[in-house]
Amino acid sequence: MSHTYYSQRAGTNPNLNGLPLDAVVGLFFRVYVQMRNEGYFDEQLGSHCVDLGEMAGVVKDVSLDIFLAIRKSDIWPIEEFAHQYSEDDLFDIIEYLFHHVSKPIDGTLHNYADCGMHWETFNRAAGQAYYVLRINDVLQHYVRKFEISDTGFVLLKAEQGMDKLFAADVPSESSIVTSRVESAIVSYRRHGASLDDRRKAVRELADVLELLRPKIKAILTRADEADLFNVANNFGIRHQNDLQKTDFDGAWLSWMFYFYLATVHVVLRRIGRSDGDNAPT
Repeated sequence: MSHTYYSQRAGTNPNLNGLPLDAVVGLFFRVYVQMRNEGYFDEQLGSHCVDLGEMAGVVKDVSLDIFLAIRKSDIWPIEEFAHQYSEDDLFDIIEYLFHHVSKPIDGTLHNYADCGMHWETFNRAAGQAYYVLRINDVLQHYVRKFEISDTGFVLLKAEQGMDKLFAADVPSESSIVTSRVESAIVSYRRHGASLDDRRKAVRELADVLELLRPKIKAILTRADEADLFNVANNFGIRHQNDLQKTDFDGAWLSWMFYFYLATVHVVLRRIGRSDGDNAPT
């Protein structure tokens, strides 16, 4: 939000911490209707013509397609069911629409009865990029902090100050390392992720460090190397035994996740510099 107004600055705004679900659903619905009217869903989900009636898009039966994809009824049409959406319903339809949006580029104007444009050419990537901007503008107002990623997943927003860590490229040429780190991030941030899901995400990051251990030995002292694995080994993240602490809450798990994610980035950069220093000239 680029500007805060008086009641927000004074702390007297009744929605200072964000809007409830029903208000956010209402905002989403208005954005959807705007984009629908602008032709962003015509290619995939079809459109309406005053002469021809309903014109199917790529998806011939949207209700059936949504049921097969999401395994839920009473989701489509949005105009009919949005008022009863749960949080899961809202995020499901947001993700579904991401995969069915495309920017209208060119078409034919149908003047009769103000029918409007019959779009014929679309750009999917441009449509998805615009959709992400519009949806995140809605989600930023939700009292629970989520966002939609550039790849169409609704994810938990990074804690304050940690957003750059999520956005940073994994500094490794190993596809195994990068895929495991990216998988851990998605697993941790995924909407509906349980404590066990997030514990597994922390373990995945610790396992990445274990994978890098031979190179870590060359850049850290033995004591520092041991400290890297102390948290995961003693808090029931990796190896299970009776001496481990397992009764930690979500806040501790969050700290461990960010600790290991930051550590992976630092270690990979140190390894990269070390490899560069040892490269032949």
